[in-house]
Amino acid sequence: METVKNLQLAESKARILFPTSPQWFKEILIQSFGEKCLKGSIMERVKTFVDAYDLASDAIKLEYKSSVNPNTPSDILAYAQLKVIIAVINEGWTPNWDNSNQKKWYPYFRLSSGFGFSGAYYGFTGTGTIVGSRLCLESQEKAEYVGKQFVELYKQFML
Repeated sequence: METVKNLQLAESKARILFPTSPQWFKEILIQSFGEKCLKGSIMERVKTFVDAYDLASDAIKLEYKSSVNPNTPSDILAYAQLKVIIAVINEGWTPNWDNSNQKKWYPYFRLSSGFGFSGAYYGFTGTGTIVGSRLCLESQEKAEYVGKQFVELYKQFML
């Protein structure tokens, strides 16, 4: 008699395994996690807050749900949504504030005749701060993507 055991696999590990897996295993992964979860970069899968929320961990969803209600001001709601989006886009990466050599990227914006994405930059050692620690991203590419894709949400948060 063959022994049957259950295997638990995190979505992040499934995404790593998927591209190099044999077809039979790819079909199991798709059945278990869904095609949207496994194919394409995270930036291709997250175009809206709802996309990010659907991919968020239970802990991130719980934090979001506990921080908003029908009376939450629009800037606080936007901040809560940006935290979810950035956590998902970062795919488990979190800034290490004890490591001054680690780049911590963030989009920045200009307000002149309108509000618009202006570029991405990274934080480094120093005592000042110009970006919330929960809104840092692991790469320039991700910071630029979030700044452009979610510019209206940043506008709502900042203005």
